[in-house]
Amino acid sequence: MSNLRQLDLKLLKALDVLLEERHVTRAAARLSLTQPALSGMLLRLRDSFDDPLFVRAQRGIVPTQRALDLAQPIKRILAEIDAMLQPAAFAPATSSMTVTIAATDYALRAIAVPLLTALRQQAPHVRVALVPVVDGQVQAQLERGEIDLALVTPAATAPDLHARQLFVENYVCVMRKDHHAAGPALSLDAFCALDHALVSYAGGHFSGVTDIALAQLGRQRHVALSVQSFLILPEILRASELIAVVPRRLVAATDGLVISAPPLAIPGFTKVMTWHERTHGDPGHRWLRELLVATCAEAAQAPA
Repeated sequence: MSNLRQLDLKLLKALDVLLEERHVTRAAARLSLTQPALSGMLLRLRDSFDDPLFVRAQRGIVPTQRALDLAQPIKRILAEIDAMLQPAAFAPATSSMTVTIAATDYALRAIAVPLLTALRQQAPHVRVALVPVVDGQVQAQLERGEIDLALVTPAATAPDLHARQLFVENYVCVMRKDHHAAGPALSLDAFCALDHALVSYAGGHFSGVTDIALAQLGRQRHVALSVQSFLILPEILRASELIAVVPRRLVAATDGLVISAPPLAIPGFTKVMTWHERTHGDPGHRWLRELLVATCAEAAQAPA
């Protein structure tokens, strides 16, 4: 008997069709082969199994007992191989996959919170681990499988990673509802005269994108408070006379605050999700990415 490891899928498929048709010409037609080619494959099969497998009959060929014994195992093997080659199905309602997402605290509030709400409704058994973005480490973390998805800016996305834009964010001016400066519009003079709170991602800085825009106009503001986290800012604003210029999604639908357009043009920023090739084709991860895009689009339509 020859080494069975030399058998290939085409030979097993040929044996399966021969067992069904019991006629070389008809089997060759089903396999889109010439009759001599199929006869050659049958010779290889006979050598592999050390058995004639088929004998000639008046109307075709008749399988030997060895061939009949092989019929069901071969069908099972072919079915398992076919199932393995099919794209894996993903059922959100029953999936229990675990996904690790790296995000800044801004992205946690603006992106992750709406995503988690949608997940609880559509995929309640999916587990999500939220971890901080580590500057300069996103690509390595994605490659090593430490994270599956990162919510970052385009500048933090390596060119050999997959990326998709989620939204373009703009800045708004925000203060508590009963603030003495609350109103439909805030003049530039009034804006500069008020005390401001600023989020410094690196920590400890009192200048940001708003100050750059003011400097281009020859103006400046007074930043009385610098905090490192976006998450605490709404609470601070509700309890003080401070105002702040923040990304709109951070304060959308936040109770106790009033939102207005800043009295000057302040450049916004783009938020993207980025992922590695290792999860690019996975049906579950693909579904999750589409859900993330959809939740971001819904948030963009929500009233401020």
